[in-house]
Amino acid sequence: MATAGVQEVRVPPLTSTSEPPSLFDGTTRLYISYVCPFAQRVWITRNYKGLQDKIKLVPIDLQNKPAWYKEKVYPESKVPALEHNGKVVGESIDLIKYVDDNFDGPSVIPSDPAKKEFGEQLISHVDTFTRELYTSLKGDPIQQSSPAFDYLENALGKFDDGPFFLGQFSWVDIAYVPFVERFQLVFSEVFKHDITEGRPKLAAWIEEVNKISAYTQTRADPKELVDIFKKRFLAQQ
Repeated sequence: MATAGVQEVRVPPLTSTSEPPSLFDGTTRLYISYVCPFAQRVWITRNYKGLQDKIKLVPIDLQNKPAWYKEKVYPESKVPALEHNGKVVGESIDLIKYVDDNFDGPSVIPSDPAKKEFGEQLISHVDTFTRELYTSLKGDPIQQSSPAFDYLENALGKFDDGPFFLGQFSWVDIAYVPFVERFQLVFSEVFKHDITEGRPKLAAWIEEVNKISAYTQTRADPKELVDIFKKRFLAQQ
């Protein structure tokens, strides 16, 4: 079960003029950006496991990063990054597993062998999926993105004990949903296209994911997301 919880207050992101927190003082910190889909994956995992009091969110302004973040926290200078037990761990998929393994709360990785195997397969495809979507923006977005969304529609038919990829909510849903969230929005707003058209399982999945507060509490402002896409990927729009 997802933790219902109250909507967290979003503190302003730290910028180049912000002082660092008391680094490596025993506090577990998840460094994120409110609009980064990769960071959102770990944020969802944290919320779903009910770790809001155990893992402190530290938002970073990626356009105006504090120098200490690269120098003292994470040399890669990316988000997400998790400060835990005197070390810093990065990479969103790795961090989903790390948080699942190292903290209490409901597991997001199923123990059932068939689901575990299919889950690994879907996780190994997620980078291809996102690459296909971003590449589609350079050509005919609706036509070129169609195979990527068809892949999801087909994958959602594998298990019938729930509306999610592995039946019940899992790390696979967490890995995919930030990107589906963004592209559903952009395709609707910019291209006037519904990605769920002809894809009833995808439509049902989106509807069900949007009932999970662990996810909905991490969603970015839709207008901000569309503006980011227009600026970075849709200069011609």
